[in-house]
Amino acid sequence: MNETSKKFLADTGIELPIICGPMYPCSNPELIAATSEAGAIGIIQPISLTYVYAYEFRAGVRYIRRLTDKPIGMNALIEKSSKKYHLRMMQWIDIALEEGVRFFITSLGNPISVVEKVHACGGIVYHDVTEYKWAEKGIAAGVDGLIVVNNRAGGHAGSKSAQKLFTELSTFNIPLVSAGGISDAADFDSMLAMGYAAVQMGTRFIASTECRASNAYKKAIINAQATDIVLSERVTGVPVSLIQTDFVRQSGLKPNVFSRWLLTKKHSKYLMRTFYALRSIWQLKKAALSEHAYWQAGKSVDKISSIETSADIISELTREWKA
Repeated sequence: MNETSKKFLADTGIELPIICGPMYPCSNPELIAATSEAGAIGIIQPISLTYVYAYEFRAGVRYIRRLTDKPIGMNALIEKSSKKYHLRMMQWIDIALEEGVRFFITSLGNPISVVEKVHACGGIVYHDVTEYKWAEKGIAAGVDGLIVVNNRAGGHAGSKSAQKLFTELSTFNIPLVSAGGISDAADFDSMLAMGYAAVQMGTRFIASTECRASNAYKKAIINAQATDIVLSERVTGVPVSLIQTDFVRQSGLKPNVFSRWLLTKKHSKYLMRTFYALRSIWQLKKAALSEHAYWQAGKSVDKISSIETSADIISELTREWKA
């Protein structure tokens, strides 16, 4: 075990260097609890918890706590285009801290306000990054580690390989977690051998028995190849990794000319992103819980061929690492 893996395990209080990444809309309470119970750490995605699965936030955290007493984390999306949304997110962070959550992953903004709040309670903050410049800003804000999102990830993927990102970011003396393209023991072992402290996985856990995504979504992951993953800007206004389907083909991958123009303007881009966010919240909720053909996934689909329990996925992933 490398030294940064030891630091990651100390930061999270878990047994295995694996994060079940926060996924909108697929992070249901049972999946979060099952991955934590198996020795990894499940991360609460608050919009999934409250909107998709209809829990009042505190009640949802307490329900997860009834399913497992192992450590869990929370994803804090800190983009500030909406003051109302930002205030709600900060209130959710307060509730999570009150309920004993001490590991947070920040995304989409400057994490300094979260770092200050969480560190004051003895907690830990890791920050999502796809580029050196975002890592630098996270370090300046005082984060404890980085979730390094590469070009094989689902959702908002990066543009660079895991190796290139590690080379660029390893100068920072904090744990780096590889996110994207990990589905089996060979992938897991290669990331740790490269020097990463841990891995974050999403797509593989969608194809688990505990995930409440539709059977059609899970089958689409099993049937897809890496070449079926495309980047669409029609979900949030920035590229999102999706499985290519008839619906995606018919919709196209780019916004129309007028939308693209609005996204380039200082005063209208936040309005457009809000519009895309609200629309995608509805579309992705429908995708996860129905037969709708609009599914986020990363290139790890290449090696996913079955639906397994989270415990079995984690056990298989770490068999050589444990040995």
